[in-house]
Amino acid sequence: MRWMVVDAPLDSSGAGRGEERAPAALRRAGLLDALSAEDDGQVDEARLRNSTRDPASGVIGAADLPGASGAISARVAALISDGHRPLVLGGDCAILPGICRALPPTTELWFVDAHPDFLDGATSPTGEAADMDLSVVTGHGPAAAVGPDDALIDPNRVHLLGHRPPTDESSRVEAARIDPAIHQMPAVELLRRGAGAVGATLAAGGDGPAWLHLDLDVVDPRDLPAVTYPEPDGLRWADLIALVTPLARADRLLGMSVTDLNTDEDPDGRQTRRVVEVLAQMLGR
Repeated sequence: MRWMVVDAPLDSSGAGRGEERAPAALRRAGLLDALSAEDDGQVDEARLRNSTRDPASGVIGAADLPGASGAISARVAALISDGHRPLVLGGDCAILPGICRALPPTTELWFVDAHPDFLDGATSPTGEAADMDLSVVTGHGPAAAVGPDDALIDPNRVHLLGHRPPTDESSRVEAARIDPAIHQMPAVELLRRGAGAVGATLAAGGDGPAWLHLDLDVVDPRDLPAVTYPEPDGLRWADLIALVTPLARADRLLGMSVTDLNTDEDPDGRQTRRVVEVLAQMLGR
């Protein structure tokens, strides 16, 4: 099945950072041709122009996020219903609740990220919805501000992969909030077991559909510095390719989201071109 590329340039800081320009940059760098992908354009409503932190929910742009989330959900649902496999280009991880609203309740979520994204409006130091997307989709986040009212994905069907251990008080609070039903494999354990073996096991297991979410900050900043919140001791490019390739080619995969390339940190476009090369290697046939 060919990938159907759709842009969701949501930057949950509301400040128009480089994540908002990432989908267009990936297109200019030749992503669609590299994947022989089809083009479904852009979700125009998936933008945030309000950088104010809502005092009630603690979330930036709380009044506008549900609309963006709903528009993303409608587009993804329509593509899946028509038999397509969406490749949703963010933006940041705030696109995930909208995507998950479009998925069957039995979906397994492969969440590849340097951070657990399990804060909420009270514990997030930034108020960005990208701090709390996994919390929201598993029923532990500020639902009123982001869109869904209940858990969209069963926590027991979530695999959190590649995150780093807590290093400060905020990340310790975040780690303590993670639903214990979620299957966690931090970067050090994933690398110890072998990224390729982990990916192959996940791809072959399970009994229902799956969605793959890739936050590019899972990559070690020695290989990809062009992200907003880099974390050391991450996956190198070869590790990411080994992990994601079997997941991206699994027959039960409904689609994939890619987030958090910050083009502000890539003035010459070199990092963006490298991301295209890696995506083509992982997702191509």
